[in-house]
Amino acid sequence: MQDVLPEGGVIRKLWIGETEKYRDHLLRLDPASRHNRFGGGVSDDFVRNFVDLSISLEAVVHGFFLNGEMRGGAELRQLGTRFPRQAEAAISVEKPWQSHGVGSALLRRTLLTARNRGFRLLHMACLADNRRMQQLARKFDAELSFDFGSVVGEVASSSANPLSLMQELMADHHGFATAMLDLQSRLLRA
Repeated sequence: MQDVLPEGGVIRKLWIGETEKYRDHLLRLDPASRHNRFGGGVSDDFVRNFVDLSISLEAVVHGFFLNGEMRGGAELRQLGTRFPRQAEAAISVEKPWQSHGVGSALLRRTLLTARNRGFRLLHMACLADNRRMQQLARKFDAELSFDFGSVVGEVASSSANPLSLMQELMADHHGFATAMLDLQSRLLRA
């Protein structure tokens, strides 16, 4: 299924050397969106350290880019060695681009990536009052469980197959070409 995004928007993986795009996106989140993303109020220093930690833990980050700026992000990270076939996903979208299909597109791409890496179960945790994330999880048939002011959505994944691998490969090629064209256009403007 093709996602309809705001005109000119693209979903793609972050490549080596683009960590600052993710950091800048998270720092631009309005207070309510940042609170929802991190499950509470966090400082700018926390966000900077979090991004460095995420990259060092080999998270796969997809971004929603518009005019070269990352305006939404989805992070996929393995839950740890005790749960080798389980991962966690976290989604963030800057306020002007919420309710435009960006979160759905990011989660769809994250689910494909999780599937192709052999993750059988994807966890998405959010605060109990984060209705937007709960709606998004339900849209992808997540099983929600409520516990002590938080909600965990779990989505089971199918096994990777040649078609799913090809879908990710094509998306990555398109994303890389888009990133290179964006870089070239910024260099030419400078």
